[in-house]
Parts: sequence; structure tokens; C-alpha cells
Amino acid sequence: MTRSVGDCILVDSIIANTTLAIPDLPLAGLRLAVPQTVMLDGLDPHVARSFAAALSRLSEAGAIIVDAPFELLAEAGAINKFSGPEAFAWHRGLLLTREAEYDFRVAKRIRMGESMSAADYIDMHRRRREWISRMEEAMGPFDSLIMPTVPMVAPPIAELETSEEAFFKANSLLLRNPSAINLLDGCAVSLPCHEEGTLPVGLMVAGPAMADRKVLAVARAIEHALKPD
Repeated sequence: MTRSVGDCILVDSIIANTTLAIPDLPLAGLRLAVPQTVMLDGLDPHVARSFAAALSRLSEAGAIIVDAPFELLAEAGAINKFSGPEAFAWHRGLLLTREAEYDFRVAKRIRMGESMSAADYIDMHRRRREWISRMEEAMGPFDSLIMPTVPMVAPPIAELETSEEAFFKANSLLLRNPSAINLLDGCAVSLPCHEEGTLPVGLMVAGPAMADRKVLAVARAIEHALKPD
């Protein structure tokens, strides 16, 4: 979390223990795909308006905005079931002796992974590898994917504390878009795209695995175009 893409590049260079040579890409001519499957579902009005306004500014600056189907994203939810069994494998000893110290919602989510068989877990990895291969092929014609980072603004906390149903609904929505990029083993940058003085909205710039330099270059070009006049 930084104040600019330039700072992200600096931090990434420190973590990688190398100087990242990020090209200065002009925004004009970049092909930016907006996935039409899943990633735009259920946008609240402020997120929808902010994202649409950002797309207009990018288009005016010369970016080629493409509404792309990406039907493969409809498969992500069924494949992305790793966190439960992997979390349970790590926490099961602690749950036996110290479950009372866990947030009950967290413990419940971890225990959801208790029932997955090893065969199903292995099959899920196979399905993920195949899905990544098909997604990377579909992403080939584009410089990056762009989408709202999350489909809603930060919800009031009181309702989530009193309603387990509301908590898990909000939790699922907030994780949905970033989790799809995690499933891809991809990389992404989230940029602010809301009007100053309004609730924060993120625009996610995403690419496949090992595309860090390209994603950072595209994100920097987008950041420049979205800066307040």
C-alpha cells in the first residue's frame, strides 16, 4: 500500500533485491479489456459511476477500452476452494485446543475445509492449471485487464457485526474480484478512481503471472490519466 505507482515500483524493487526497469508506456493505444462476466456483477451505484467515469477519461486519453466476454471467469468460483482445506491443515491442531480464541466466523470458514478429500483437492489443482492456461490465452490480445477492485464501497460495520448472513455476503463480494486474479496466479495494482471527497473506489489493473513490469507500467500510465485536473 503506497501513495503512488512509483512508490510501488520502489517497494517491489526492494523486495526483489533488484532495480525494476519499468518502461514509460503512453496510454494512447493500450488495449485494456473490461471483463463482462462476473467482475461487474452487483456493482453499487457509486462504484459503477466512478468506474464508468474512469473508463471515459482513459478512452479520451487514447486508451482502447474493450468490453471482453471472458466467460471463463464464471468458472473461477467453483475452482477457487483452496483456502478452506489449506487453512484447516495449518490450523487444525490449534482449533483442537484454542478454538475459543478464534473469531467464530473465521473458525467456521476454516472448518469448511475439513471435509474435502485429498482426491478432490488434487483434482482442483489440475482444474486450476487448465483454467490458467485458457485464461492466459484469452488475455493475450490485451495489455491488461481493468475492473473495479471490489464491487461495493466499505459497508457499515454495525450490520456485519450483528448479522452473520450480512457478514458473509459482504465478505464474498469484497473478495470476489481480487480472488479471481489470485486464482490466475496473476498480479495486479489497485488505483483510486473516485472523485475527491467521495467514498474510495479502486480500479484494478491486472495481468497474468510474471507480468509485474507490464502491469506496473500500465498502472502508471493510467494513474497519470486519472489524476485530478
